[in-house]
Amino acid sequence: MAREKQLNVEKATKQIAENKQSIKYDTRDYVIEYLVNKFHDDEFFIPSEYQRKFIWNDTNKCNFIESILIGLPIPFMFFADTDDGRTEIVDGAQRTSTLVQFMDNELELKGLEILTDVNGFYFSDLDISTQRRFKNTIIRVVFLEEGTTERIRQEIFKRINTSGEKANPAEVRRGSMEGKFKSFLEQSAKDELFMKLAPRTKKTEDRFEGFELVSRYFTYLDNYSSRYSDYDGKVSKYIDSYIERKNKECEENEELIGEYRDNFKKMIEYANSILGDQGFRKSLRSKSTPRARFEALAVGIGLALKERPQLEVVDISGWINEDEFANLTRSDAANNKAKLLARIEYVKDKILLEA
Repeated sequence: MAREKQLNVEKATKQIAENKQSIKYDTRDYVIEYLVNKFHDDEFFIPSEYQRKFIWNDTNKCNFIESILIGLPIPFMFFADTDDGRTEIVDGAQRTSTLVQFMDNELELKGLEILTDVNGFYFSDLDISTQRRFKNTIIRVVFLEEGTTERIRQEIFKRINTSGEKANPAEVRRGSMEGKFKSFLEQSAKDELFMKLAPRTKKTEDRFEGFELVSRYFTYLDNYSSRYSDYDGKVSKYIDSYIERKNKECEENEELIGEYRDNFKKMIEYANSILGDQGFRKSLRSKSTPRARFEALAVGIGLALKERPQLEVVDISGWINEDEFANLTRSDAANNKAKLLARIEYVKDKILLEA
């Protein structure tokens, strides 16, 4: 047995050695102006053979330009020397094309969430000092030296663009919005009773689904009084804005955290009393919690408790598993404002009517 294991190790080591690529590279810094000029001169080019399907929309482009303008670090690009002496853009085609389009005054900035006053601008509309700083921004490049085959270049592109999974809004939010309120939301997602009532699969919880559910609860509860007047269906943006605002408020008044904690505890305890073991799930056998169903029940309960703090326990068996409620909490168009209001108010009104 030991001999067989040794043979397998030797075989594996040999395979690694045979397939290890001898790739020579160095890192170079290019200012944007130089990169754009070289692209115009066809010295830097994009190989359409294996990159044609990877196209950015205007939102991607404008977000990238905004990142440069506010000084965020830009991920490395990969370039390669080719047989005809030109430079192939192995990875970074969309970033390069966007830089060219912007500096050629062919890209209007819109939808910027940080530089809101820059929306509607083209490159030439920026003041001269901003234009100069933009053109002199350094882009770091991993430069694959002569001899790197096309097959290897394509493999590098494939691995960079298909490995890993895109971060979801909850993951981005956790990593970029430090503050007392955000920390409170994380703690609430770990509440034992909440975890029992709103179960998540390991896969979704590894991606912070509980944090997403709690974030939605407070966002929709607190903004109900305005009937979500500034909500345009973009859930992640709406939640981000809310959490940023609450982080600031809780920094100035830490007592708010206690109020939110009490609110969450009362909602969960009342939910437990009327939903029982099924909790926010569709059925006892379900292993996950649908977001639209959770929003309707949790926020509906929260609003009913706000209106009537001493709310008695009610019997919901007459509607909780009926078609009308199921239709209101279907996933299609779940982020539509009218449907969001309809499902939340359905639960709130039913509970208050029965009480």
